[in-house]
Amino acid sequence: MTPVRLRTFLAVVDSGSARAAAQRLSVTESAVSASLAALRREVGVVLFERDGRGLRLTESGEVFAGYARRILGLIDEGVAATRRGLAAERGRLRIGAVTTAGESLIPGLLASFRQRYPAVELTLDVGVRDRIFTLLADHRLDVVIGGRPGPGMITRATRANSLVVVAAAGLQPDLATATWLLREAGSGTREATFALHQSLQIQPPLLTLGSVGAVVSSAALGLGVTLVSADAVEQLLSSGALQRVPARGIPLRRPWHAVTSAAPTATTELFLAHLTDPRHAGRLAFRVARAHPRLRPRG
Repeated sequence: MTPVRLRTFLAVVDSGSARAAAQRLSVTESAVSASLAALRREVGVVLFERDGRGLRLTESGEVFAGYARRILGLIDEGVAATRRGLAAERGRLRIGAVTTAGESLIPGLLASFRQRYPAVELTLDVGVRDRIFTLLADHRLDVVIGGRPGPGMITRATRANSLVVVAAAGLQPDLATATWLLREAGSGTREATFALHQSLQIQPPLLTLGSVGAVVSSAALGLGVTLVSADAVEQLLSSGALQRVPARGIPLRRPWHAVTSAAPTATTELFLAHLTDPRHAGRLAFRVARAHPRLRPRG
């Protein structure tokens, strides 16, 4: 079972057909089919079934796909780990962030980090909490900036954050009857909103708008109220376009976490040291988690 076969398998999973996978991988369709056949013999179960002109995973294939992603992620992580300490300033760093952090925190942190370490190969993946933490669990990201992590993930640093209820300036909304603007499914803020409704014992009308930008802009235009990170609306609150709406239990304390797997690469540790150094990260700086005091600022 080779990495090439696993990558071919996942290309079919992601594209939905052998032909599309072949185009993605720049190989022939027959080569893809041969790789899938060999993989099926090795695994001993059917991984795909026909779905019109394409292919879809069987139940067994769904299980195997999760392991395949983790295996390939571990291979990439292992290669980076073997280079640990040799060229941290020239390594690769795959950052993930939940949407709010990706819009309000990450740009400033990346700008200051890149100014110090221009040779680091940086990638950024921004999305809802569920997806981003899945990528970290599959070893396809090196560090995630988000909420509290799940099992097997380690918080290396934290930064204060709170969720507040906001509405357009001048409104006096009744939280029980006002329309609540929601993030997309998989968002941690969406889940927190439902928990708040339950604690307040209200069942208000809901409107799902997706991204944090759409939700905040719609709130400023008077479409409804929303629960949002104070970091995401700092400027709009300061300008008077939005106002805080009092509610029992608000603000909710939801600190940001800088999260990694158990064995971060040298380049990942370089980034963690940067974001916990106020001299370079400025007002965006995190605090080292007490369980990991060995992170020290550099330079």
